[in-house]
Amino acid sequence: MRDTEVPVLIVGGGPVGLTARALLDRWGVPCLLVERHHELSPFPRSRLVNVRSMEIFRGLGLAARITDRAFAPRYGRVRFRDTLGGGDFASAAMAGVRAPVPESPALGVVTSQDRLEPVLLAAAAAPVRFGAELVGLAEEPGGVVARLADRRTGAESRIRARYVLAADGARSTVRDLLGVGTTGPGALGGVTTVVFDADLDRWCADEPAGVYFTAHGSFMPLYPEGGWAWFGPTPAAVDGTDWGDLVAHALGPGVDVRPEVLRVQHWVMNAFVADRLRRGRVLLAGDAAHAMPIVGGLGMNAGVADAHNLCWKLAGVLRGWAGPGLLDTYASERHPVALETLRQAVANARLLGDVQSRRRERPPNRIELPWTDQYFAQLGLVLGVVYRSSAVLTGDADGMDGTAQPPPPGTDYVPAAAPGHRLPHRRLTGDRSTLDALGEWFTLFTPDPAAWALPVSVPLRVEPLPHEHAEPYELGSHGALLVRPDGHVAAHWPDRPRAPALLAEALGRLTGAPA
Repeated sequence: MRDTEVPVLIVGGGPVGLTARALLDRWGVPCLLVERHHELSPFPRSRLVNVRSMEIFRGLGLAARITDRAFAPRYGRVRFRDTLGGGDFASAAMAGVRAPVPESPALGVVTSQDRLEPVLLAAAAAPVRFGAELVGLAEEPGGVVARLADRRTGAESRIRARYVLAADGARSTVRDLLGVGTTGPGALGGVTTVVFDADLDRWCADEPAGVYFTAHGSFMPLYPEGGWAWFGPTPAAVDGTDWGDLVAHALGPGVDVRPEVLRVQHWVMNAFVADRLRRGRVLLAGDAAHAMPIVGGLGMNAGVADAHNLCWKLAGVLRGWAGPGLLDTYASERHPVALETLRQAVANARLLGDVQSRRRERPPNRIELPWTDQYFAQLGLVLGVVYRSSAVLTGDADGMDGTAQPPPPGTDYVPAAAPGHRLPHRRLTGDRSTLDALGEWFTLFTPDPAAWALPVSVPLRVEPLPHEHAEPYELGSHGALLVRPDGHVAAHWPDRPRAPALLAEALGRLTGAPA
């Protein structure tokens, strides 16, 4: 049997694997995506596409299509109630979703995963094999050999890939085959999702929200045209549970509605980070790398950022303008982010569980929840991620490698043009942002393009920077800001280079490019 060969094998057809496929396709890197299920997930699952993910999808030309299928911005709020039919005892806006923020040209959305995935699937032409389950993985010189089993016929096939990108979820087969352990609380408990139909406009239409957290479980509107889901702790006696009665109880005594139950799914809320994100030529992303509690909408978005960080590096190595050592920076940059995201997600889940428990046991007239104001005000974690690795040059204008870990991001986001930070958004002309100048290349922003017009071996575009933006980026009239394809600042030169070859040398150091 002759092996099928492909530069990159993506395992897992959820949002992270599909995003990676679209990014690699944009870079011109052939890939194959395999998914064990026979189709995209029919379950709503993840709800929030945050403002940073929408910036990434904007770069792929997908933002408008995602927004068209999503809820209106007024749904970008969470509400806390004892029952769905009761009044709010607290509420909070989702930052960057409820209304635009000046720090970004994009707006996050509330949508269902089964609305997002078809848009991502249509975004690339790279082949996808549904119903193909990974059953074996072995690294060989120059590549990885994966064994796949057809879930209908049992027939096996082999794929030989230069690299494997594992995005196969919290119960990752790839992670298990590699023997990679995890750190964190682990399973936080069993959860049940009940998808149902009911007319709840009387209690929700005038006070829309993306999520209603109640003392008896949480409610989510599924689609702009209708449909609901309830999720909460899985009852001890699953087989004997009347799911319609359970949901009706959570609706409250004043809601005379009988839900029509359509589907029920039981799952485990996990909380962990893989001990390593890379083993040889296999790299973990998304839930395979870090499983997050769903409270706060951090998990899927962290996975999209993983793919954004990794795919340009894979492209550089496979296309020859970067050395293989560049892939080491994926783990050194994303692993600390995963740990901090896990800390915040677990804190959100525990706070919510504590509030729900207290409201069930003894509903007070008033409950002080100062954390609700910050519940989705997480721009520091969403836009304020800072990377430190050999793919970032810190220090003086000669560019010194900086590997010390930056402080963890806080709730608030403070834009900075320093190396390692996401490029701060500045408006150029019309609706065009400095972020829109980024793409399948490094971007050099400078008020003086002629001073930096030197040939380099790495994909690079020079973007003339209007002089009114030079000062916010802390640049002199001849300075420059070098930005990576993933939008993070790679190097910052306030003034004209002292050595004509500085830019080429910096790009070589950043990418580990062969001499």
